[in-house]
Amino acid sequence: MSAVIRVVLADDQPLVRAGFRMLLDAEDDIEVVGEADDGEAALALVVAERPDVVLMDIRMPGVDGLEALRRITADPALAAVRVLVLTTFELDEYVFEAVRAGASGFLVKHTQPADLVRAVREVAAGDALLSPSVTRRVVGQFAHRPVPAAATPGGDRLAVLTEREREVVRLVATGLSNEEIARELVISPLTAKTHITRAIAKLGVRDRVQLVIIAFEDGLVSS
Repeated sequence: MSAVIRVVLADDQPLVRAGFRMLLDAEDDIEVVGEADDGEAALALVVAERPDVVLMDIRMPGVDGLEALRRITADPALAAVRVLVLTTFELDEYVFEAVRAGASGFLVKHTQPADLVRAVREVAAGDALLSPSVTRRVVGQFAHRPVPAAATPGGDRLAVLTEREREVVRLVATGLSNEEIARELVISPLTAKTHITRAIAKLGVRDRVQLVIIAFEDGLVSS
């Protein structure tokens, strides 16, 4: 991550973009490097600018935010770009699909200004962010969806993890922060983060949101 967090705004509502730009540009460590009003323009901007974070509206004309997200996460050249999805409704069906597609988290558009700024910083730092008010409800949906053939309970994916890494992933899936995991396991927050980083690398996923998905799909936790 660069010293200044570079952000792209993608939303078809000019007032939303203007409001977010005003809030983010007021911070010394955040710079909005471009705006887009549809998914196609957002993709072009992301490729050109390689921002740290994209604030992506799910519903946009033409190529929507979900498809733009899929293209970003599928491009190895954009692996460092983190996408924070914006939605109007907390339990929007598209939120579930966005998380599965590789979003690092999501926020409702009426989020508080301080929460928006915090979210951008956390996602840029490599953490995942799911709005506290809906984390458990959205994540809980994974337990009620058809399980992919490659993700049977007790499946092989988790076999690459150590027992401690499995325990940490389980706690991540219950919504605990690094600090809370550290207290639960009587380890340091840095050690907790190291276990999470290793689990992410071993499982070949983008971030801790994807760890949560695997934990539910493979039966490590249930709602």
